[in-house]
Amino acid sequence: MNEKILDIKKTVFELADEYPEIKEILKNLGFESITNPVMLKTAAKVMTIPKAAKMKGIELNTIVEKFRENGFTVINADTL
Repeated sequence: MNEKILDIKKTVFELADEYPEIKEILKNLGFESITNPVMLKTAAKVMTIPKAAKMKGIELNTIVEKFRENGFTVINADTL
């Protein structure tokens, strides 16, 4: 099995393209608009997870931990 490496500096669109399962993880964290195909093809192309977390008032550490619980190795989170 390949390691799932999530570069948190990439856009949500890039990450969802690489790992479609992150859409469900993000939705469960409160980012409901990720399931809207129009939002995914527009706003998600410029939005990063840290920017989205700030907009929603969700701690980035909470998001990173949830990805880790789902088998992802999160990189670049410590440089933000």
